[in-house]
Amino acid sequence: MIYMPARTTPLVTNHFYHIMSRGHNSIPIFKRKEDYSLFIDAFCYYQNRQLPLKFSKFRKLSISQKNDILISFQNKKNFWVKIIAYCLMPNHFHFLVKQTKDNGIREFIRLFGNSYARYFNTKYRQKGSLFESRFRAVRIETDSQLLHVSRYIHLNPYSGYVVKNIEALCIYPFSSLPEYFSNTQIICHKQLILGQFSSPTQYKKFILDQADYQRELQNIRHQLLED
Repeated sequence: MIYMPARTTPLVTNHFYHIMSRGHNSIPIFKRKEDYSLFIDAFCYYQNRQLPLKFSKFRKLSISQKNDILISFQNKKNFWVKIIAYCLMPNHFHFLVKQTKDNGIREFIRLFGNSYARYFNTKYRQKGSLFESRFRAVRIETDSQLLHVSRYIHLNPYSGYVVKNIEALCIYPFSSLPEYFSNTQIICHKQLILGQFSSPTQYKKFILDQADYQRELQNIRHQLLED
């Protein structure tokens, strides 16, 4: 489960936040591809305040049926949060979200986090907390910061050496980057980012031009922590 002690910094409705949480003691929270897929299903589903069926039944639907429900959610716009960008890594996850209802971020993370933790602990016969005791939240203050955080999130698989090269980053299936490069809008409210560029190609350039620099910064950080 995700336990959430009292937070000194309030999470304000209609503001943007970079959200991150790790596995307890940095343990892996994903072991197989199906774990990533279920996690995505869970957060897509539980971002919505009114759910038409149990998540266990939603999981059993075909991809097209799931997408139909997710599109209907987009049309109804009854979210705890709007997801702007996301990325799943082996032992942590990132979200860039806009809170749309009071207490929305906490409810969103509690609902999908607890659902996923139950699945994971049952599947791998584990006990105890899967995630850190408190998720981290940084408030986004400017449009420029919003862009740079989206880039940081999308570059995580490359800077963290989960993928080896740029080509693999662009098709990494457990982040929102491929959705940004496509014409679909199933999960992310990407126009808030893409609207600041003349085309998706320009956003792609904005992302990839920083890739090697961010990877090098990550290398320096690891070296400093090891010294």
